[in-house]
Amino acid sequence: MTTRYIDRPIPRISLRDFDQRIDEITAELVNAAENVGFFTLIDHGISISDIEHMFSTAEQFFSLPDDIKATVPWNANNVGWERKSQVRPSTGQPDTKESYQLQFGENMTNLWMDDAHLPGFKDTSLAFMHRVQEVSERLMICFARGLGFADDFFIKCHDVSRANEQTTMRLLHYYALPDQPDGKTYHRAGAHADWDFLTLLFQKEGQSGLEICPGREVVTEFGIGDKWTRVEAHTGDIVCNIGDLLMSWSDDRFKSTFHRVKAPSEPGDYFGDRYSIAYFNQPCKDALIQGPKKKYPLVTGEQFNTNAMKRNFAALQEKLKVMEQVA
Repeated sequence: MTTRYIDRPIPRISLRDFDQRIDEITAELVNAAENVGFFTLIDHGISISDIEHMFSTAEQFFSLPDDIKATVPWNANNVGWERKSQVRPSTGQPDTKESYQLQFGENMTNLWMDDAHLPGFKDTSLAFMHRVQEVSERLMICFARGLGFADDFFIKCHDVSRANEQTTMRLLHYYALPDQPDGKTYHRAGAHADWDFLTLLFQKEGQSGLEICPGREVVTEFGIGDKWTRVEAHTGDIVCNIGDLLMSWSDDRFKSTFHRVKAPSEPGDYFGDRYSIAYFNQPCKDALIQGPKKKYPLVTGEQFNTNAMKRNFAALQEKLKVMEQVA
């Protein structure tokens, strides 16, 4: 089936001279959050060489034998390595990918890849994570101002120096897929909305596939059957999207947008291995979450994540039930 596309430009926002331009940048970010839910950051201070070094480190990890990667297995704290295990409610089938999820705090105990297999992996990853956190915190100041909170409000709620923090960096490897029809159905990452505060995504030049449905209120559940906008991959850009948490924290003023990594199926699609790095800003477990207008009940960061996972699980079960009835 041919995908329907709509050409809707994603706002490009420069963080150049942040301290001097903070009011201008805040206005641009709030506008993007209210109307699109996605934006691209440029002039963010992380060099292309640093980004490429992190990608190289990730590729070295994914090139390890599966039995070595299995020494850092995924668990329910949202950390560790998984392979073809994530099933989206939008598809009912596993994504054709593997990933390794990293955090700063106590959840990573015994889950860092051993230096004997990949020297310097932990130090390289943590250094890059702190760089991305610095960018995230500048955005948090702007969104706090946009919602009438104190400048450091969201920064304190996402304090990565605390043991109970939940912010996650996910290294992703989407497997190469056949460029000729073979009768099978593949999914790289089915349509979904992130449940975090804010996602910062790094992509490799030429390895496209990311598509979005701008504006949460105009899409169907899980983005099925909607028109999509392509987001091209450029190594130096950071593509950001609002998550369900910030949507709730803003009393639905900011839009958590459905997106997917399309499985290639048409001329011009990218069929090769795709690598990306997603940085999910997640609140500390005891952070208190409620918007200025108190549209939703007060919950903790831990409760919000648990509720989000339960909703996804329930939606997945409903999808599988429908698929069984059709079969």
